[in-house]
Amino acid sequence: MSKLSQQEEKELISFIKDWLKSHGLNQKDLANELNIKSSRTSEIILKIKELHKKGGMFNIAKNLIKIEQNWLNNIKNNYLETEQTPPYNQLDIDSLVNQINKDASE
Repeated sequence: MSKLSQQEEKELISFIKDWLKSHGLNQKDLANELNIKSSRTSEIILKIKELHKKGGMFNIAKNLIKIEQNWLNNIKNNYLETEQTPPYNQLDIDSLVNQINKDASE
């Protein structure tokens, strides 16, 4: 594989920063997904270059897509976990009112 040009590198970093911002995430989140210890831009670039060396732009895109899918699945799963019991419907409220009235009359 040919090396990333300076221009390609610059465009990738710009894209990644915009991409992270659009998801409300930061470089630390990306570093965790890339399994690198540092979230510094220079470390992320090294990892991107490594991905490029192994399969070009296609490999970079494939890995970023996989990361985005993980994030989206985590967001979906977190939403489902935080979703609480559904609110009362009218029948539940009627039943509660009847029980309160019954208890109050005793």
